[in-house]
Amino acid sequence: MLADLRSEFLLDPDVVYLNHGSFGACPRLVFERYQELQLELERQPVDFIVNRLTPMLGEARAVLAAFLGTSAGNLVFVPNATFGVNVIARSMPLGPGDEILTTDHEYGACDNIWTYLGERTGARYIRRPVDLPIPSAEVFLEAFWAGVTDRTRVIYLSHITSPTAIILPLHALCIRARDAGILTVIDGAHAPGQIPLELDDLGADFYTGNCHKWLMSPKGAGFLYAHPRVQDRVEPLVIGWGQTKQPGIAAGSDFIDNQQWLGTDDLSAYLAVPAAIAFQESRDWPAVRNLCHDLLAEALAAVDELTGLDTLYSDPAFFGQMGAAALPVLSDPAAFKRSLYESHRVEIPVTDWRGRSLLRISIQGYNTAQDIDRLIDAMTLNLPLQQ
Repeated sequence: MLADLRSEFLLDPDVVYLNHGSFGACPRLVFERYQELQLELERQPVDFIVNRLTPMLGEARAVLAAFLGTSAGNLVFVPNATFGVNVIARSMPLGPGDEILTTDHEYGACDNIWTYLGERTGARYIRRPVDLPIPSAEVFLEAFWAGVTDRTRVIYLSHITSPTAIILPLHALCIRARDAGILTVIDGAHAPGQIPLELDDLGADFYTGNCHKWLMSPKGAGFLYAHPRVQDRVEPLVIGWGQTKQPGIAAGSDFIDNQQWLGTDDLSAYLAVPAAIAFQESRDWPAVRNLCHDLLAEALAAVDELTGLDTLYSDPAFFGQMGAAALPVLSDPAAFKRSLYESHRVEIPVTDWRGRSLLRISIQGYNTAQDIDRLIDAMTLNLPLQQ
């Protein structure tokens, strides 16, 4: 099944693309729908933006909301998850001594958001270490919760971590945080399309995710979810027409209106999200995800066997279609990454985390066992030179 899907993507056939997690890859049919929408916009910009755009965005949000297990009124489109984290972080009434609790597995750009706000407000951004492998969901919950104090105002976590590709067990933690009066902000950049989501059941106050990664929409499509109990806390980053409920712009709630209309822009990527969802539904994507997960497990085992290093996962349930494997400590990770690409045209990220070198492997529907063979061949030729 995976080999059959390769032709449905626009990727360079000479490149072994094992880096879907960074920017995604859009199927041909979805990209064509995106271009159709752009053409419609350019044929009659006034009619498209003034008369058609708001109801079209509403329809797209309804499709996405059904996919994510929530209601359309709880979602607004944003360009990406980093933008969504900015919206929520800047809406928080933080003051001196307040604490934002997180892990040491978070995405660097979003670390920067909270660090910046801490410097401006006097709040403390606390990165609680989480060792790998995580033995169990229960162990993670108790170890992380031990960092909560009477000054903890916000818990910020990735649903799937960027450097280490761990699926963090969040449901019980979100419920405990709500009972303790602590707001939860979840960065789901890698989650939509990679793992099933039921946002209303998850229990988070705020959740932001990308559609252009594992859901495979065009680039620049993400969403921000806010539970109804906290929507009135969300402040806009940009003040525009949404604040005055202009005809043709108002969508029906302050949460949506204040975020949706930021000025003239091409929002075709948002409008193409239903096409990405339809693409996955028409190809039995849960079965594709399972095949990708199994291939990833084989890839991680092959890398571990090559390096002789221990796995980062105690259970395959802790990863989905993206996983990380430990490498010998590299003096120049960028040079090693470059060598994989130059020697075998293998596109894959090599990262540094806690002073450890990690290889992050993404398996999407277009990848095959032959791609993993190319990776192992390239590593066999180039890894010893980097130790």
